Amino acid sequence: MRDSSSTVADGLMAAIPIALGYFPIAFAFGVAATGHGMSGIEAFGLSLIIYAGAAQFLTLALITSGAPLLVSAFTLIAMNLRHVLYGPSLMKRAGPHARRRWSWVWAFGLTDEVFGAALGQLARGRRFSEPFMFGLAMVAYASWLSGTALGAWAGGGALKSWPAVEAGLGFMLPALFLSLLLSILSRAQLPAIVVAVLATVGVTLVWSGTAGILAGMIAGALTGLAPRKAADAR
Repeated sequence: MRDSSSTVADGLMAAIPIALGYFPIAFAFGVAATGHGMSGIEAFGLSLIIYAGAAQFLTLALITSGAPLLVSAFTLIAMNLRHVLYGPSLMKRAGPHARRRWSWVWAFGLTDEVFGAALGQLARGRRFSEPFMFGLAMVAYASWLSGTALGAWAGGGALKSWPAVEAGLGFMLPALFLSLLLSILSRAQLPAIVVAVLATVGVTLVWSGTAGILAGMIAGALTGLAPRKAADAR
C-alpha cells in the first residue's frame, strides 16, 4: 500500500459517477412523492433524513397503504440494516491506525455506492482518509437532495403548462425502475428475484400490501443466502 492519503478533492472527483446515478433516481422520487400527495418540503425531508432510495420509495407505499407505524418502522429498519455493517467493515479494511475522529459525521453518507467507492480507493493502495470520505459523501448527498428538490418541484404542478413533459415523467418512473432491475439481473440473482416477487404477490393477495413487501424482502434475502451457505459447507 502506497504511503499516500486521498484528499477532499479526490473524494469530490470519485463521487461524480455516484452523483450522476443518484440525481435521476432522486428526481423520480420527488415526482412520485408529490404525486402521492406529499408536499415538496415533506419529500425533501424524507431525502434529508432517510437518504436511502429504495427505503424512501417503500415509505411512500407504506404511507399510502395506511400501514401501522410499528410495521412501517420495522420494515424500513430491516431493509436498511445492512448499513450498520458498512462502517465497521470499512474501518477494519482501513487498519487500526486509521483516523476515526469524525466518523460519526461522514458515516451517515455510507450508502451502498459510497461504501463501494471507499473500498475501491483502499484497494488501489491509498491510505484511509477522512477528508476523502467527506468529499465523497458530500457530493453524493448533495446530488440526492438536489434531485429530490427538483423532482418535487416538477411533480408539484410546476410542469402543468408542459403536458408532454409531465406525461413523460409519468413514463420515466416505471421505466427507471425496470432498467435498475435489469441492470442487476443475472443468472445468479434470478432465483432470489423470482422468489421475492412470488412471495410479495402471494402474501399481498392473501393478506396486505405491507405484509407482501416484508415477505418478499425476507424470502428474497433467504434465497440469496442459500447458495453462500451451500458453498461454505463444501
